[in-house]
Amino acid sequence: MPPRRLIIAITGATGFVYGARALEMLRPLEIETHLVVSKSAELTRRYETGITREQLFALADEVHPVGDIGASLASGSFRTLGMLVAPCSIKTMSEIATGTTTNLISRAADVVLKERRRLVLMLRETPLHLGHLRTMTSLTEMGAIMFPPVPAFYARPTTLEEMVDHSVARALDLFDIDIDGMPRWGENLHPPGRA
Repeated sequence: MPPRRLIIAITGATGFVYGARALEMLRPLEIETHLVVSKSAELTRRYETGITREQLFALADEVHPVGDIGASLASGSFRTLGMLVAPCSIKTMSEIATGTTTNLISRAADVVLKERRRLVLMLRETPLHLGHLRTMTSLTEMGAIMFPPVPAFYARPTTLEEMVDHSVARALDLFDIDIDGMPRWGENLHPPGRA
């Protein structure tokens, strides 16, 4: 049985915590994580979090430099479950949609699409103009899943961490990765008046 591998890419859009939290959630599972961080994401990490570069890299099984177009992730013969881009910037989304592979993030995403594997983009932008929407449609037609991290209030989150965790766990659901303790409607969450 081939190893269960997942590519995690972090781009410069706001929401660095989504990618970092995905790595934390995957750490105890038997899933090999391959991390790619854009140059802009390095800036966002410093603005938005107290996570050091070393702490982030320690969460992944393997870290690939964003400029390494010859990395294993750039080949379809390197088998993975797919790729989660968390967060995904408009720039990265646009590169993926047009096949413009200027770095390892857009190249790995292109490989995931051509191999018909799962590509989930946690797009972080609002409001969206028509060009953004058309690009999202194009990517959806190519097989990608657009997954803006929208909070689910039915779980009655009381902290920002709970909102982040729910979004990340739902994104990982798309790879058939089950995160223990995630509140699910109809299982451990029920409509009012139902047991």
